[in-house]
Amino acid sequence: MSRRAGATAGSQSSLRLANRSLVVDTVKQYGGLTQVELAAATGLSAATVSTIVRELLAAGVVDIATTTRSGRRAQMVTLARRVGLAVGVQVGHRHLRIVLGDFTHEVIAEQSLPLPHEHRVDTTLDRVALLVIDLLEQMGSTLEDVVGLGIGLPAPVDTATGTISVQDIMRGWEDVHVGRIMSERLGRPVYVDNDANLGALAESTLGASADRVDSVFVRASYGTGAGIVLNRSLHRGFAGTAGEIGHLQLDPQGAICRCGSRGCLDTVVGATALIDALRSAYGSLTLRDVISRANDGDRGCAQVISDAGATIGAVIASLAVAVNPQCVVVGGELAETGELLLAPLREAVNRRLLPNRVAPMEVVLGALGTRAEALGAMLLALQSTDVPLDELDRDASAPGVLR
Repeated sequence: MSRRAGATAGSQSSLRLANRSLVVDTVKQYGGLTQVELAAATGLSAATVSTIVRELLAAGVVDIATTTRSGRRAQMVTLARRVGLAVGVQVGHRHLRIVLGDFTHEVIAEQSLPLPHEHRVDTTLDRVALLVIDLLEQMGSTLEDVVGLGIGLPAPVDTATGTISVQDIMRGWEDVHVGRIMSERLGRPVYVDNDANLGALAESTLGASADRVDSVFVRASYGTGAGIVLNRSLHRGFAGTAGEIGHLQLDPQGAICRCGSRGCLDTVVGATALIDALRSAYGSLTLRDVISRANDGDRGCAQVISDAGATIGAVIASLAVAVNPQCVVVGGELAETGELLLAPLREAVNRRLLPNRVAPMEVVLGALGTRAEALGAMLLALQSTDVPLDELDRDASAPGVLR
């Protein structure tokens, strides 16, 4: 074979692999697309997409199913479940949630349990490992079927190391390589990120902002954080501190925050602040009590939720001026109160924003509820996994093998 012919063959092989990877990555991103949608999303011709899908199907990489689009039959393309499963873990301030899903973005099992205040890192990670194995056994699967685990923490995370990047935000968890520890314990790849970032990833992929290019997810819970999506990609900032609005200072003479500063947003609208505001009238409450009573019409609990919404909205307005998202999605436990939180939050945002008559920004409730962060962790694991395709070229003459 001449050098020129060899170079051409090599270029064609590289192009085939690149096109396959493009198709697989696009299906992986959206969970499932018709062949027409795949062609539009990838820019490949319909004939090329059809050929690639047929070859991937024969190789066991994808599955197809008949669906309907605009009243017409179409073939939905998804990655085959046998390609692997992913685990999403949310470690909250007071709860742990685990979901198990596949490349179609379907959750096939989940479990949650409460955690004690300031739970220890060793016992919490032990619980995570045991629950993951238990969920897999319930589904008749093993760790060998898992392509990766995503873990969300309520703190800024340096995703390069899997460690918390700001001291004292989660006491006792500093300098702990969560990803490395869990990877060694379970023998699978582990990816760690901030919980608000993962909520943003889930809502922008599967939820309320799935049709938007730029969005902000606000997590209003025991603390407050934001995940920023720009051009459909998470913007984490250097070492993962983008969107840490809970530590923006509102009152220079305010209470000391766990970050060491005074008067941060978290000291005004965090769980401790809301409960303290009600203590003299209600005695000892939990955040769940406040949310439940507010939803049942209790005026005092509804008032603190409304005040929190207005305060969060004022902070979000400044963030929205800076990044100009198409929408703000509100999630977290406080969002379970619906318009009690959202209406004053929306009003505070709109009062401070520049009036954009061409494309006014929307403020909406999240579509995924309190599962958003765990779902985002699952998506992080799926999107971080490379589906091996080059080895499918090893025997071009074998039936059903990619060429």
